[in-house]
Parts: sequence; C-alpha cells; structure tokens
Amino acid sequence: MRINIHSEIQQIPANEWNSLINDNNPFLRHEFLTALENNDCVSDEFGWHPCHIAIYEDDELIAGMPLYSKMNSYGEFVFDHAWADAYQRNNLSYFPKLVSSIPYTPASGQRLLCKSDRKDEVFPLLIQTIQNFAQQQDYSSFHCLFSQSDEQDWMEDYGLLARHDCQFHWHNQDYSCFDDFLAKLDKRKRKNIRQERRRVAQQEITLRVLDGSSPSNTATNRDWKDFARFYQQTFAEKHGTATLNEGFFKEVAKNLPDQTILVLADTPDGRCIAGSLMFTSDTTLYGRHWGCSEQIDKLHFEACYYQGIEYCIKHKLQTFEPGAQGEHKIARGFIPTLTRSSHWLNNSPFEESIKNFTQHEQDGVAHYMKSLKSPYKDC
Repeated sequence: MRINIHSEIQQIPANEWNSLINDNNPFLRHEFLTALENNDCVSDEFGWHPCHIAIYEDDELIAGMPLYSKMNSYGEFVFDHAWADAYQRNNLSYFPKLVSSIPYTPASGQRLLCKSDRKDEVFPLLIQTIQNFAQQQDYSSFHCLFSQSDEQDWMEDYGLLARHDCQFHWHNQDYSCFDDFLAKLDKRKRKNIRQERRRVAQQEITLRVLDGSSPSNTATNRDWKDFARFYQQTFAEKHGTATLNEGFFKEVAKNLPDQTILVLADTPDGRCIAGSLMFTSDTTLYGRHWGCSEQIDKLHFEACYYQGIEYCIKHKLQTFEPGAQGEHKIARGFIPTLTRSSHWLNNSPFEESIKNFTQHEQDGVAHYMKSLKSPYKDC
C-alpha cells in the first residue's frame, strides 16, 4: 500500500474517488470538492487548506478522506471556541488543527472512504495516518465532523471523543402528495402551513424549481448571477463572511446537473427576488443556502422547506436535511435528529476536561431532544 497526502483533490483520480462514495453524496463527490478549490472557496483567506488522504494499492485508490488543515474554526458548525480559548489562555497553540468535513456544509455523510469489503483493514490505517501526520506536523487535534453513525461507532471504539448535536430532518412516509404529508400533522400545524403557503400565493410569487432535468429546466447564467447576489446579501446583512461565489455555483451546476436544485422566486413583473439552493443524493435532499433582495412574507418557508418537501415526494427521496439549527422547523414537519462528530487530541493537557465536557454535552442534547414535541398526530 502507498499513502499520500494530497494538497489538491485533483491530484486524486476523480472516477476512483467517486467510486468510494455511498448514496452518491453530492458534497463528497470529486466535482464538488474540485469546485471549492478551483474558485478559492477553500484558501488562505478562509483558513481551509486541503490535505486529503489517499491510500493506494497497486496504484488503485482503495481508501481516502476529505481532510483540511484549519487555521480557524469558521465554516465547521461544530463549535470549539471554548477549547481554542483554553489553549490560548495557557499559551498553547490550538491552530492549526486537522478537520475532516465538507467546508461550510453541516450535512452528515461518509468521512472514511473505502471499498466496502476493506473497512476492518483500512479504517485503522486511516486513523493511524491522521495521528502520525498530526504528530509530525504539530497539529493540536483532529476533528471528524458530521460522520455517519457506523463510522462514529468505530471511532469511539478507537478512543476518539464523541460530540452530539441536534438538527431537524424531514422523513418521507411514502407520501403520494403534499396533502398526504399534511394529513399526518396535528391540526394546528397543518392549518399553519396552509396559511403560510396561501400567503405566498396571495402575493403572486411564482416559484421555479430548476434541477437540470431538461434544457428548459436548467438554471441559466442569469439565474446563477441572481442567486450569487442573494447569497452575498445574506452574509452582508448578518455581518458574516461569504465564502462561496458565482463561479463555484456555476461549476457545480455544470458538473453535477442532476444533483443541483435551484429554487427561484419571481414577482408578477418578472423580477427574480429570492432563491434557495439544494443538492440531492440518491436518497436525500440537502437544503443549503437562501437569499433574497426583497422581504416577502413567508417566502423563506416556501422556498426552503415546502418546495423541498414537494420535491422529495415527487422524486421519492427518503430524507430532507434542511441545514443546521432551527427549532422552528418542527412546526413544519421536521423532527429532531442526532448528529455526531469525533475528536482526537494530540497530547493535550485538557483531554480529561474536554472528555467530561463532551459527556455533559451528550446528556444535554439527549435531554433537549426528549423535551421536544413531535408535530405528528400519532407521536
């Protein structure tokens, strides 16, 4: 076997990398990671430096991991600011650290990629490679974010610390139409959703769902320019950092046309005023970004949630992950769902304290999820 650390995803053969991906996850695909790098969305400016792991056998890729050297904690959605602060107050360096994640994307998926019949052999090798790399290059820690449950179980068995959090996901119960979904909700939630959808319709807003299924249903350059403007404006209003750009959106849409869904909202006079970007695997829809140039009552819920639910029902997708946080999603049919991550500390003096913290955090998340009431009638 030969183990390489690659500073660019393009150094790894695309077809071999993609062959290791389960469920055709769009964020793990070579095309998506390449678009991030080609358009400087991961760069010195934002503190993400690719160092992807690839394991070859007879020059064939048999395992890999998306991996980044991080100089900050931006765009991770698993917050460790208190950890970094503890290091700083004790004159220790928390950065750089190693992170296996999809930049700016709090969506669960594989992090340890390998051929399905080689897990027992290759998973330990991947972790050993990371630990050796961290020790040689003096990284403070390794963080595997939003990993799959089987990977998480395996990493915990190897001594990595576990962190838990809660997102809100929608699950398809073999609905044939949106009204079937509404019928499962309690009366108050059902009435509220109908009112919100009616409010958007009353304002004569037209929704376009562009998914690349045909030339007439593919987003144009003008559409992507509009959406990039909405995206930039969202971050400007929140005093955040807009890391993605028009070039990235267009490249992903070109190379993953069947997995990129753009929902745009038009006024009666033909002006595009809002957009929502989603991606799909073979079984799951992922809601990612939203932006608008005009505030239209309830339009956010329509473009980001209800259009996504309708898309899942129409295309028989099983799950809709609309993104991080947002307890308000419960009232719209999304239920609490546990997310997990794994963490390894490189000779840290705070390991025992952080271990205690993660256990308290797990207990707190479990208590929080148990306290939430389901929006469905039979629960």
